[in-house]
Amino acid sequence: MNRSQYNKCVEQYADRIFRFALSSLRDEDKAKDVVQETFARIWEHIDTVEFERAKPYLFTAAHHLMIDEIRRCQKTEPLDVTCNQESISNSYSDIQEVLHKALATLPEVQRNVILLRDYEGYSYQEIGEITGLSESQVKVYIFRGRTALKKQLKSIDNLIDVEP
Repeated sequence: MNRSQYNKCVEQYADRIFRFALSSLRDEDKAKDVVQETFARIWEHIDTVEFERAKPYLFTAAHHLMIDEIRRCQKTEPLDVTCNQESISNSYSDIQEVLHKALATLPEVQRNVILLRDYEGYSYQEIGEITGLSESQVKVYIFRGRTALKKQLKSIDNLIDVEP
């Protein structure tokens, strides 16, 4: 890969990697750090990474960095399942907020494979390469995650915050 191809990767994938990281980390600053470190890693290997394989390389690196960050946070403080909606954006509609809250309740691996499949449009094989899972494991985690989301979103009580 050359410098112009690297710049093209930054233009094409930086926002997508940021959204992917933000949905898992629920912290804009940490998501920006993941994006920055992801592109720093590909820059270090610019001579060995082919331009055609840059996208999977970037998302794999981002995935590993997110896992590292989550583990680091769990050692110092418990992961807060409820995310601060103001830090994400005030432009989300009510349905998007509910969906983000529901996604936040899923285990990390299920949330990541669902985001890669449904938000980013990766194939099962590509998701397996990014996460290090087999294709059948990816399918199982997506099925379980979608089932849990459907169960949670089906109940009207989960859609409305009712104060006693």
